[in-house]
Amino acid sequence: MHINSALSLLVLATLVLPACNQQTGNEPAETGPPPVTMVRTGWLESDEIMEASGMKASHSHPGDFFVHNDEGDPVLYGVDESGADLGSVTIVPAKNKDWEDITSVPVEGVRWIVVGDVGDNKAKRKSIKLYFIEEPKTGKHDRYDGRQDLKHALTLKYPDGPRDCEAMAYDPIGQQILFLTKRDKPSRLYALDLETALNQVHAELKFLGTIAKLRPPTSRDRMHWHGRTDFISQPTGFDISPDGSEAVIITYRSLYRFRREPHEDWLSAMQRKPEEVVGPPSVQNEAISYSADGKAIYVTTEKQPAPVFRFEFTNNVTKQL
Repeated sequence: MHINSALSLLVLATLVLPACNQQTGNEPAETGPPPVTMVRTGWLESDEIMEASGMKASHSHPGDFFVHNDEGDPVLYGVDESGADLGSVTIVPAKNKDWEDITSVPVEGVRWIVVGDVGDNKAKRKSIKLYFIEEPKTGKHDRYDGRQDLKHALTLKYPDGPRDCEAMAYDPIGQQILFLTKRDKPSRLYALDLETALNQVHAELKFLGTIAKLRPPTSRDRMHWHGRTDFISQPTGFDISPDGSEAVIITYRSLYRFRREPHEDWLSAMQRKPEEVVGPPSVQNEAISYSADGKAIYVTTEKQPAPVFRFEFTNNVTKQL
């Protein structure tokens, strides 16, 4: 495995990263004691995971995660926090045109995985698609293997024309799947209620509104990111904690955390400044997931070799929502 030496030096030990709440074009400024720790836990081992664009924790097998490529075969790969190859399952019938994110939803006492074929770089797709399967279980030698039959598929349209989306998450409080667009500034938030998602084959997303602008690029960012600068403040991954109390967005540059007050919806919560953590130091962060217990956040990247990072906030507040 080829490991970038500079990156290795940066993450040989647990790092404590500064948080930044600035929403201006100024350089990041520390805002007191660092509220988060980050450690590189490993590297994606499987050579078949060439462009990891979505990641979701397993509920039936805590410690495992499902990862997928953004195109190619309709396959879910099992990994753990070290990036170890735990096997894979092929979803049938399904197509991977542009899989960009993954979530899971409760269905009659079990969890179904939802894969979002929602990418649309040129905003030309007339519709996007969600694929639903029962969460894969491990088999022989505690590995994932074989084919997983599709439980349901749903074709979706936006109410206001095609959009590029790489960020999708399930809200257990509102019982809806939320979508954040990538190329709109600010990002647009759409919703699909769970009952519709599970019982219809065609549906239209509901536009909720725009979220607060994520911190725009700085002069330092422009020097570092060059041609990618325009996208370093745009969502490429999204997840909501298992208890529904907080949400995280990953971009190429930063991780953002929003926290929701009791009886507040996500559109309202996302009007406030999020906590920002600059990092992890990867080329193209696109996959993010809470752990099954909600205590940690994991991130990996589309480019190979793909490191896996674990974030743990030290200022967590437990709330009854």
